[in-house]
Amino acid sequence: MSAAAGLKLSVFFGERDVADGRFLAERIIAEGERAGVAGAILMRGVEGFGIKHRRRTDRLLTLSEDLPVVAIAVGGAEPVEEAAARIGRIDFDGLVTLERLRLLTPPAEAESAKQEEDAKLSVYLGRGRRVDGEPAYRWLISRLREAGVEGGTVLLGVDGILSGSRRRAGFFSRNVDVPALVVSVGRADRLAAAAAAVAELPGAPVATLERVHVCKRDGGPMTPPPAVPERDRGGMSIWQKLTLYSSEQVHVGGRPVHVEAVRRLRAASADGATALRGVWGFDGRHAPHGDRLGSLRRRVPTLTVVIDSPARTRDWLAILDEITPDRGLITSEIVPALHARGHGGDEAPPVLAGLPR
Repeated sequence: MSAAAGLKLSVFFGERDVADGRFLAERIIAEGERAGVAGAILMRGVEGFGIKHRRRTDRLLTLSEDLPVVAIAVGGAEPVEEAAARIGRIDFDGLVTLERLRLLTPPAEAESAKQEEDAKLSVYLGRGRRVDGEPAYRWLISRLREAGVEGGTVLLGVDGILSGSRRRAGFFSRNVDVPALVVSVGRADRLAAAAAAVAELPGAPVATLERVHVCKRDGGPMTPPPAVPERDRGGMSIWQKLTLYSSEQVHVGGRPVHVEAVRRLRAASADGATALRGVWGFDGRHAPHGDRLGSLRRRVPTLTVVIDSPARTRDWLAILDEITPDRGLITSEIVPALHARGHGGDEAPPVLAGLPR
């Protein structure tokens, strides 16, 4: 697959947030569609808190009415920056980030993927699509594991954009092209080999490649990310994103590890954290897993995200290290543009100016 420069816009907010009389989730995906982004997905979290430190979880009825939500849009720089500008004009509390990536286009080989030691491959595809009789996302996870990548997680969207069209989930629909997101992390050369399988997927999926630093593999020793300055050469603040890939069956302190991660980060006064529950995936040497009929214990993969300044993420990395003594994949990524709405500060997020070239 060939690669072209692109951007990723991510918005973290609450499920019941409203803007101009409409649910914010609906508005954000609509703005992405108007801007012409290549792909987008809206995902409901299962645990988390934001800048106001209100805890939200699907485990308690009284705290499940406003679950955390993540919207992601990817594409070329122009449409994604236009989507960022449109969303930047909306008044809401939440977190907006803009990151660089490479858009992968079949059928050429992904030679450029081999430039990085570690990387993250993300594939947006129709969640109801099938390959050889099995769900396409499970087929892709098998190809990724065969290639020897560190881990892969499948997240289902409830709304989004594929092939330039809005795709919303419905109760009485097969939801064939409602987006699912397959996120995988590993050595870039192995991901490059696995990326060839994307060309075999039906339904015109969107694939992206991003730089990533693997901090911890399957309970092994911590390898902290390289030190980065607080600001880049253009004077824009630099932020870091930590992601913990684990499984709901992995417990620490009597709680699933993603629940404990959110609990400890909130107690330590992090500005926010969001945990997502996958439907299929694997980490480290462990076989792909998900829910099984008749099982009394959930076995699905989980993904927990925290974003902050480089100085503060050192503390959050120590927390994630402590709760993953035997299992888990932890990664770090640079986020060159970020805005936290609701702090009473800027009227417009810095992403409106785009990223320095």
